[in-house]
Amino acid sequence: MKRDVLVTSLVRQKPILKSVQKSVQRPVVDRSKDALSRVEHLESQMAKLSELVREHAEDVDRLVRIVAEDREVIRRQLLRKHHEQVRVRKHLRDSNSKVGLDS
Repeated sequence: MKRDVLVTSLVRQKPILKSVQKSVQRPVVDRSKDALSRVEHLESQMAKLSELVREHAEDVDRLVRIVAEDREVIRRQLLRKHHEQVRVRKHLRDSNSKVGLDS
């Protein structure tokens, strides 16, 4: 059984060696062109990624501004409502104290 495992592993290794031999046999010019094209592709990917990161940062800034504006509007509305409640309580106190004085 150990021999079968060894034989199958050796059979699997042969194609790997062929691919290594093929890359070694390729001319130096082809490999340098391939490397240059890969570098150019990576540079274009980096440029695109940088653009996407910048756009994302701008979107986040916009969202932060929108949330801050909404928060300010809500704060003003709550403050207005609170002032109205204070006025109503004051009015009720004044009217209750006048009723107590009149009796």
